[in-house]
Amino acid sequence: MEWFGGLMFACALLLIFSGYPVAFALAGVALLFLPIGIGLDFFSLSLMGALPHNVFGIMENYVLLAVPYFIFMGTMLERSGLAEDLLKTMGQTFGSLRGGLALSVVAVGTLLAAATGVVGATVVAMGLISLPVMLRHNYSPTLSTGVIAASGTLGQIIPPSIVLIVIADQLGVSVGDLFRGALLPGLALAVLFALYCGTVAMMRPDTAPALPAAERPADLRALLLRVLLVMVPPLVLIIVVLGSIFAGIATPTEAGAFGAVGASLLALANRRLTLATVRETAESTMRLTAMVMFILVGSRAFALVFRGFNGDLWLEDFLTGLPGGEWGFLIIANLAVFLLGFFIDFFEIAFIVLPLLAPAAETLGIDLVWFGIIMAMNLQTSFLTPPFGFSLFYLRGVTPAEVRTWDIYRGVIPFIGLQLAVLVLVVLQPGLVHWLQPG
Repeated sequence: MEWFGGLMFACALLLIFSGYPVAFALAGVALLFLPIGIGLDFFSLSLMGALPHNVFGIMENYVLLAVPYFIFMGTMLERSGLAEDLLKTMGQTFGSLRGGLALSVVAVGTLLAAATGVVGATVVAMGLISLPVMLRHNYSPTLSTGVIAASGTLGQIIPPSIVLIVIADQLGVSVGDLFRGALLPGLALAVLFALYCGTVAMMRPDTAPALPAAERPADLRALLLRVLLVMVPPLVLIIVVLGSIFAGIATPTEAGAFGAVGASLLALANRRLTLATVRETAESTMRLTAMVMFILVGSRAFALVFRGFNGDLWLEDFLTGLPGGEWGFLIIANLAVFLLGFFIDFFEIAFIVLPLLAPAAETLGIDLVWFGIIMAMNLQTSFLTPPFGFSLFYLRGVTPAEVRTWDIYRGVIPFIGLQLAVLVLVVLQPGLVHWLQPG
């Protein structure tokens, strides 16, 4: 009977790879296999009586309520021109250095990751604003596109991250614990990105030259004042939001609500809180939140029928019985998630694969917070891995015709390597995740 579960999983992946919407693929496969299970007397129709309870449980989930708040916060900051202000100011600040424009992209990507956490908006904004400047000053197209695409993905690991909220829900762990655990690995990844850009600029100066003296700011005091005005407000908002979570003063949902209000106040202070900005922000928030909810409902229906065939027990026995115990499981789990990331996006992997891996990880005695950060680091690579990396699509949509798609693919390869290096570091050094945990 258990092999029916494997067949269900294969059918769901086949539909997803064919381009069918994930939520409907999962729910459709569940409805397809439901009469088979009932007809073969594997389970009764009463099994599906738990589905309405699960659906209402999703809608009442207090943790998931943080998702629309953080999406609203990030989208409002992006729509109000924060990304543009940061990129222009940081570009002038670092422009006198070799590779300075690339370093400014990493710095802004890190700030936007902590302020917005929205990959698509960050990559598109940096592609529209920074890429033309970098190409005009003879930066290598591969380095330019690679650093923009990679820096845009930092929002998936640096808190507050929507991915971490979803992983926390799927693994049944605290969002605050995942936020604390992800902070050091996320910052370490940003530092590695900057070091790589600096190394390339030193070894091959022609690929990342400094700005000409005529284009550097003449009034350093005015530049310093602009840096303070542009950077301090979002930094204060980030510190307050994350600090309240880390200190236990507010839950992630409460902190997300405060962040949404704070982002709106920043837009108001900059005289950019228009009706059009509010409407666009609300629409973007609604679309992404609705997509997450639909996938969750479909995944719950799939999980019920999958469990009816005892597919969860079969998979858990298989994963816990791998040679090498905990290490064998970690290798197979990471390899599976990494390979799936070439073809499907992080939401699909989080909702389909993680619930199947979590019971085995718990049975093997693996710390689920550490496991969640490992999975988050791995899922981050899915934004950069060809052929379906979403950051690559976002960037391709705003790059000029002279930049080839092959240049973008080549540009991200070193950054994928850096992401995998930090992933291995987190696996070998769990202290990076536990260092900021209370107690």
